[in-house]
Amino acid sequence: MLNKYLEINPKVDKALKENRPVVALESTIISHGMPYPQNVETALKVEEIIRDNGAVPATVGIIEGKIKVGLTPEEIEHMAKSKGVVKVSRRDIPFVISKKLDGATTVAGTMIAANLAGIKVFATGGIGGVHRGADKTFDISADLMELANTNVAVICAGAKAILDIGLTLEYLETHGVPVVGFKTEEFPAFYTRKSGFGVDYRVDSAKELAAAVKTKFDLSLKGGLVIGNPIPKECEMDYELINKAIEDALKEAERQGIKGKETTPFLLSKVKEITDGKSLKSNIHLVYNNAKVGAKLAVELSRLD
Repeated sequence: MLNKYLEINPKVDKALKENRPVVALESTIISHGMPYPQNVETALKVEEIIRDNGAVPATVGIIEGKIKVGLTPEEIEHMAKSKGVVKVSRRDIPFVISKKLDGATTVAGTMIAANLAGIKVFATGGIGGVHRGADKTFDISADLMELANTNVAVICAGAKAILDIGLTLEYLETHGVPVVGFKTEEFPAFYTRKSGFGVDYRVDSAKELAAAVKTKFDLSLKGGLVIGNPIPKECEMDYELINKAIEDALKEAERQGIKGKETTPFLLSKVKEITDGKSLKSNIHLVYNNAKVGAKLAVELSRLD
């Protein structure tokens, strides 16, 4: 029955059957995160980085109602150029599939597809979380609940800086999701290496991380892991500058009445505008960095099985 909805790229399928390392990648960054052709260039470069580090990339998306795990270059081009590609989280999957639409998977959507395919490592930019002002709006990303329920290790540069990072970490703690710092004791804040918040555990190598990830999954401890991998120092933005840009973007969103799932893309676009494109450059490089660590983790995990 699953084959009716899920299609795994033959290269990815072969790697999984041979117990070779595979890393899942999201497609929201392709359809909703960057302009064309930069989105295609970035997506293909991320895949190249994963291959260069010994793993097989599996970019996830939905095309004509079929979940694709391992998009081809032509399919990535399609996702990048097509209009009306739906942003897909857990709640959207049955409708996008049944209506045979195209969909770009979020962190939550990609975790679901990766888990269905048997992929344990997923590299992304930043996870969603508790939005600022959530005490009034109750705006909390579905990514967090997915992390509490789906067995995938997520490599990220922390939570997106537009969020309330403190409350995001509290939510993850409540749901028993380990928050790990890769070579850091401070949870990264996407554009910057510092956030003012600590992690549950620090690990200093992919091998050490793989041992913990395997132990968690072997014990059937439900849910994933958040591995915070800081943006490279040379690519991070000025802490005060980026926070001022975020505050200005939040005020603009409130003035325009932007709410719900439109909030994050609006804020990221506004921050890019305010910083004259510097935030987008940082975003691209942190994704590259996460792909590298994700591949190394996948390689070490494959050696443990």
